[in-house]
Amino acid sequence: MAKAFPSIDDIDVAGKRVLLRVDINSPIDPETGLIADENRIDQSLPTIEDLADRGARLVIIAHQGDTLDYHNLVGLGQHADRLAVKLGRPVGFIDDVAGPAARARIAALDDGEILLLDNLRYLTEEVSTFERDVKLTREQMAETYLVRNLAPLFDCYVNDAFAAAHRGSPSMTAFQRLMPSAAGRLLFAELSAVSRLVDDPSRPAVFILGGLKISDGFSIMGRVLGEKIADRVLTAGLVGEVMLTATGIDLGEPTARFIADRDLGRFVTLAEGLLAEHRDRIALPADVAAIENGKRREVALTDLPINLLVTDIGEETITAYEREIAAAGTVFVNGPPGAYETAGGDVGTRRLWQALAATDATTVIGGGDTVASARRFIDPGRLDHVSTGGGALIRHVAGQPLPLLEAFGA
Repeated sequence: MAKAFPSIDDIDVAGKRVLLRVDINSPIDPETGLIADENRIDQSLPTIEDLADRGARLVIIAHQGDTLDYHNLVGLGQHADRLAVKLGRPVGFIDDVAGPAARARIAALDDGEILLLDNLRYLTEEVSTFERDVKLTREQMAETYLVRNLAPLFDCYVNDAFAAAHRGSPSMTAFQRLMPSAAGRLLFAELSAVSRLVDDPSRPAVFILGGLKISDGFSIMGRVLGEKIADRVLTAGLVGEVMLTATGIDLGEPTARFIADRDLGRFVTLAEGLLAEHRDRIALPADVAAIENGKRREVALTDLPINLLVTDIGEETITAYEREIAAAGTVFVNGPPGAYETAGGDVGTRRLWQALAATDATTVIGGGDTVASARRFIDPGRLDHVSTGGGALIRHVAGQPLPLLEAFGA
């Protein structure tokens, strides 16, 4: 990837106050209230350590939870504790975001000190519903509470929050206009991985698209097929079921109702168009599986419809997809092939993820359920790139603009 904006290697941070935006938004265990997965925290460490080692007076801002996942909307005190343990150095924390107490702590920082401010989403202007309903200009963002209170205190701004790159909030897009700005190490790693995937993938390039959030799969499919980025698209999960429906196959009333109840019928029309234009590069499931009386039941397409909910791809499809993965030069995955959390519905996901870990191809995965399912069945360290992004990754692969990159002028 050609470097479109400065990295932290391009800025002198010694003795400077540096504002660092990261994405350490983590799943919270509803029973304990504690962080349940530390992946994003781990991914943020190289940039934090680099800036602190170089003598920056480092202040970190981040969000946790949102209006749509209110159970995760908690303070960042435990995040500071986890960071301190992993970095092997103190990480200060204050339960204030941009008020007088936070500003006083920032002013008192010494070289190499680290301070984490509290949850950005405690500010109305940072929640996703505000961004959706109140369209601020860049000039108006500079007048928000967060920006007008913090910007005067800092010498430079660093963004390392790829997972939030699709958000146009003040913390992501306003500071670049007001001070020298740069990208952190994770942001560059994420952008480089996507750039290689879409601009120069090793061939054949295979995209596996599944999961329940089929809007992601279809937004990716249109671009990667239309621009010949993908040599093959292997469909599974609900994406595969919609594609089969588009060919006229009746999966059965439970699956048809599942699709209709989620208002996904509109994707059948999209699938028909994609199949009409790119049928030779789209692989559809050759069989499916369902759970009957607690046991997995394999179902050939000729035996459809069935009065059971389809929960996985079948054995013939799994074997064919394993061969495609083994022969690939690049494999990208978004969405698990089946209901991986359930016994009998997990076979396709386990087998394909094991094939992914064993291949010599360049492997890239992303999306919350994708990464969670991979961690369930394999060591993600065996893959080439595990993206921290969900929505940001999908939009970037699909060729849609990211507010963060636009704010950097890229």
